[in-house]
Amino acid sequence: MNFGYLFAAYSVIFVVIFLYVLFLWRRQAALEQELTALEDRFRALTEKGGAPRAKVRKV
Repeated sequence: MNFGYLFAAYSVIFVVIFLYVLFLWRRQAALEQELTALEDRFRALTEKGGAPRAKVRKV
């Protein structure tokens, strides 16, 4: 019957899902790099004793 259309539809959906997962994977990697940089910066500041302590507010 219309198996060509069914195959095309599933192919398009598969490609869209694959690209979305690839986008999320790259975004996650960038966020992990930024978090590591922030942790290193925070660690360097606290070792120097230059970082003021933040007040923690309980909600």
